[in-house]
Amino acid sequence: MKKTVRRRLLAVLAGMAVLLSGCAQSGGGALTCSAWSGYERFFALAGETYPEIPIERSPYEGGNRTGYSWAQMRADDIPDIFITSQILDEMLAKERLADLSGYDFINRFTTSVLDQVAVDGGIYLLPVNYGMYGIFYNQTLMEEHGWQVPQNFTELEALCGEIREAGLIPGVLGTQLTGNAFSTVFNLAKTDWLTTPEGVAWESRFLLGEADAAGMWEGTMDYVRRYMDIGMFTTDPEDRNNPDIILDYLGNRRAVFCTAVMTVNITEFPETGDKIGMMPFISEDGSKNIYMYNPTSYIGISRRLTEPGNEEKLQQAVQLLSLLYSPEGQEAFLTEETPCVLSVLESGRLSPEALVYDAQRAMWEGRAFPMTYAGWEGILSDVGQAFKEWLRGEGAMDGPACIERMDALQRDCLSQAGTVDFCQAEADFTLEETGALLGKALGQAADADAVLVPVGTFYQEGTALRACVTGRLYQGGINTEIVSTILPAYSGEYAAAEATGAEIKALAQSGFDAAGDGKGFPYVLVTRGDRELEDDAVYRVALLVGGYTEETAERLHIDTVECQLQAALRAYLTEQGTVSPGSGSYE
Repeated sequence: MKKTVRRRLLAVLAGMAVLLSGCAQSGGGALTCSAWSGYERFFALAGETYPEIPIERSPYEGGNRTGYSWAQMRADDIPDIFITSQILDEMLAKERLADLSGYDFINRFTTSVLDQVAVDGGIYLLPVNYGMYGIFYNQTLMEEHGWQVPQNFTELEALCGEIREAGLIPGVLGTQLTGNAFSTVFNLAKTDWLTTPEGVAWESRFLLGEADAAGMWEGTMDYVRRYMDIGMFTTDPEDRNNPDIILDYLGNRRAVFCTAVMTVNITEFPETGDKIGMMPFISEDGSKNIYMYNPTSYIGISRRLTEPGNEEKLQQAVQLLSLLYSPEGQEAFLTEETPCVLSVLESGRLSPEALVYDAQRAMWEGRAFPMTYAGWEGILSDVGQAFKEWLRGEGAMDGPACIERMDALQRDCLSQAGTVDFCQAEADFTLEETGALLGKALGQAADADAVLVPVGTFYQEGTALRACVTGRLYQGGINTEIVSTILPAYSGEYAAAEATGAEIKALAQSGFDAAGDGKGFPYVLVTRGDRELEDDAVYRVALLVGGYTEETAERLHIDTVECQLQAALRAYLTEQGTVSPGSGSYE
C-alpha cells in the first residue's frame, strides 16, 4: 500500500459494439471489460480523451450481476478490467487480480479508505465511489417549525413529540424490501456495539456458527422498540417502495423523517420545492451518530496482465484506472441525479450546501461504516423478513422472537452448507450452450416443440438485453445462486406461438434484431428430442418474453404464458443430475 509510485496512468476507450466470445484473453488486442451499468458517462469521457486505446465490452444483463462476476472469478474467466459490486472473497481476489498498491492513483485515497480494502498489505479491488445512507428528512419543513436536527436520542424523542403535536407523523420506514428492514435494525446496532472490536469479533464468530445472537442483540432490539414507540418507524399500510414513500410522506408533508436504504435522485421535492436533508442514525447518547456507505462498485485488473507479453495491455488498464481516479473521472459518476454519491478521492470535497456534506465529513472522520452484506447472504432476506414482520406489527414477532429467528436461520443455513447443489456441470459452457440449456428447460416446462433463445454475444450501446442469455454456466456445482447468474433478468412468463418449421428456422437464421439496425443477436434453436423441423409442419414454439421484434410478434400472433423460468430451469437440472455442453434433450 505504501510502495514507491512507479507508473503514471492515462485512459481508455469508448463503448464499441464488438464481439466478445470470451473474457480470459492475453497478449495484444483490445482491453476487455464488462459493460457494467453506471459507467456510460465515464466510458464516453475515456473514449473522447484516449480514442486510440480500444476496448471490448461484454454485456451482462442477467438476474445476478454480482454473483456472475464472482462465478467468472472462480472460473478464472474474468475480463482484463474486473468490476463487481461486492467483495465476496478477498483471498480469491488476491489470487486472480493484480496488486494496485504501487500505482500513483493510490496516493489520491485516504489511508482509512485503503485500509478497508487492503488484503495482506496489497490492494486488489478499489471502490469506484460511495453511495451514502442516513435518515432523510424534509429540511424546509424543519426550518419552518424551527426544529433542529437532533444530536442524541433524548433530543430525537422530544422532537418527535413536537412533530406529533403539529399533527404530523414523526418518521416513516420503508419495508417493501426485506433488506431495508434488515439494514435498519443493523444500522442501529452499529450506533452502539456492532462496530466495536467486540461486535466485529461476534459477527465473525456468528457467521462461522461459533456464537449466538442471544446474549448480544437484546440491547439493540430494545433500542429499535424505543424508535418505534416515539413514532420514527411508522410503516406504510400499502407497503410501497422507498421512492414512493419519500415522495408521498415527506414530499406531501405528512411525515418529517424517512428511514430508507436508497440514494435519492433529487434534492428537492418536485411539487412543493421543499429541500431534502439527510442526518445520521442517532445513537442513544449522541457519541456515535453514524452514516452508512456502500461502494457503488469495485474495480481491479486481472493478474493475467502482469504476465510477460501483456505489458501493453497492463499499461492501458492502469491508464484506465488513472483516469477513473482523477477529478474528471469521478465527475463522470457524480451528477445532479446522484446527490447521495461521493467521490472516493481525498480531494473530492463538497460544499456545505450539499445533501451529503455531513456524511462526507463523517466518512473522513471515521463516523461512517459499511453496510452489512458480505457473509450474510444466506440469511439476510429471511432475517429481514422477521424484522419486517415486527416493524409492521404482523404475527407474533417481536424483538426476542427476532433474536431466536436469527439463531435458527443461521444454524439451518450452516447445516445445509455443501448440500445445496442440485446438479453438476461437468465442463464450462459457452454462451450459446448456456442458451441451449435454458431452451431445453423451457421447452420441457412449456411442452413446446421448439424453443428460440437469443444470446447476447456482443455489446451494443443503448440496447437492453434483458430478454437474452448473457451469462455462461461454468464447471462445478449448480445451486440456486448459480441458476440466478445465467437466467435473463426476469422470470414470470414466456411467449408462445404456432409456426411452421420453415418460419421457425428462418427466424433462427435471421436472429433477434433488438436495435432494429440489422445487427441481430443470434438465436439458439432447440427442439423436442433434437428432431429436425419439417418446413410445412406446424409446431408450438416458445420464446423469451421480449426476445423477439414487434414484427415477429404480429406475424406469429405471439401470446404470453405464465412460467417461472428459474423454477423450470431448476427442475430440469435436478432431473438431469449432471449436464455437459451439447448433451441432453427434452421430450
